[in-house]
Amino acid sequence: MRQQQTQTHYFYALKLPNEVKQKLNEYCQSIQSEFPFSRWVHKEDYHITLAFLGHAPQDKLETTKMLIKAAISEFKAFPLTIQSLGTFGRSDAPRIFWAGIEPAPSLVDVRAAVFSACEQAGFKLETRPFHPHITMARKWQGDASFPLSTAELEKYFTTPISFQAQEIVLYQTHLDKSPKYEAVAIFPL
Repeated sequence: MRQQQTQTHYFYALKLPNEVKQKLNEYCQSIQSEFPFSRWVHKEDYHITLAFLGHAPQDKLETTKMLIKAAISEFKAFPLTIQSLGTFGRSDAPRIFWAGIEPAPSLVDVRAAVFSACEQAGFKLETRPFHPHITMARKWQGDASFPLSTAELEKYFTTPISFQAQEIVLYQTHLDKSPKYEAVAIFPL
């Protein structure tokens, strides 16, 4: 019998506090019937991606851990606010439905430190501009087009959620599980 090999992927992310995950999950549950996406993200998998590594050999992961620890040593916990909704992909059939983060210089600085440490360790990272967000659902499945414009989405999330960003986490992906992200290293701010 041939074993199916699934490649494990790794990424660094900002962990959300449990109470924030719960509030986001409650919000998602309240709107799921209006927005037929194929997959809603498990509440334990909510996070803000800082650097996606993809498949990674153990020695390079160990190097990133060392470099990340040094790179973020001067950072302290900082406030963030989830304040908006948005989509990636086609406006009529989005690929990703997300909650957006209010612009925060501390988040940009932490992301730059993590990103740079991963590049130093030899990873080739995505070069798209940083757009901090929390993925809530994937793949539009509606019979009709996605019903909200960008401007309407901004008004749809009426209660901002504020929290302290306190931990950077190295996550490992398990595509066959739910939740599918496992914390393999944690770096407190």
